[in-house]
Amino acid sequence: MIRRRLTIPLVAALLATSGCSLFNSGSTAAPPPLERTTLRVGVGNAIDTAPLRIAVGAGKFGPAGLKVQLVELGAGDGLAKLASGDLDVTFASDIAMFRAAAGGQPLQLQGEAYTSGPNTMALVTLPGSDYTVPTAKKAPEIAVNMLDDIGALAARSVLGTAGVDVAKIKFKQVPFDQMPQSLQAGDADAALMAEPYITRAEKDLGAHILADGARGATLDFPLSGYAAAKPFAEANPRTLAAFRTALGAAQQSATDPAIVRDSLPKFSDIDTTTAALISLGSYPASLNGIRLQRVADLMHNSGQLTNRLDVQSLLPDQNSY
Repeated sequence: MIRRRLTIPLVAALLATSGCSLFNSGSTAAPPPLERTTLRVGVGNAIDTAPLRIAVGAGKFGPAGLKVQLVELGAGDGLAKLASGDLDVTFASDIAMFRAAAGGQPLQLQGEAYTSGPNTMALVTLPGSDYTVPTAKKAPEIAVNMLDDIGALAARSVLGTAGVDVAKIKFKQVPFDQMPQSLQAGDADAALMAEPYITRAEKDLGAHILADGARGATLDFPLSGYAAAKPFAEANPRTLAAFRTALGAAQQSATDPAIVRDSLPKFSDIDTTTAALISLGSYPASLNGIRLQRVADLMHNSGQLTNRLDVQSLLPDQNSY
């Protein structure tokens, strides 16, 4: 009887310490596979998309089980290519994405790309200009690369904060690379430029920064990101979750600006000297609905969106995979 009393507690202890290994091998089920292993991703602005480009070139998406095929957008519309099924994920400005979403295009955000920093976008004038302070002209003519994107939004914000009547600002659509000629010809009083065009104008023409475009309402302003068509996202939740994780790691690595500066000449027309001089913003490593809501709200307040857009509704459902 004494031996039997000792045996029963011993068996119980063994079962407890072994995690019931007598009845369970201890093996865990393998995670379900990705729905697909290749993603076609549209890319644009070299500075904004630098972390993604660097990571793809270094094979950083391989461990996540993904092969990312970068598709240069050029002057193409990545959001239109999403709708047609020619891309799985695309880079775009936040303003373009939110305008499309407000217009009914079903989108799911997959990551933030780039956030403004000091002088990453700015109102620029040339030497000899009589436009020396933002309030010097009551109805300034401002060159912007697009009439309904961040350039016009930032110009209105900066000039309005300075005291200019934003209703009197006249905008002219001019490609970034033609803005210096437009200023030289007197076709515009100032140009809302972005890097690397600001640095090039400073180097080549002695241009001046009239006002930093990334301050006030546009301080640390989200500029661009990545999105997928919502039907595609709902059909491939694990694939896109893997993409977001790898993208976040790529964005995190870009906290060292030297990595971006050293890489830009390898996949863009930005030369080494310009890359060393440009002002850089930051690369968010994760989606933040509160941060992105600033963009949608500024668009709404400025009349670019008729109704307020709830950005949170565009974020992935973390419980869907």
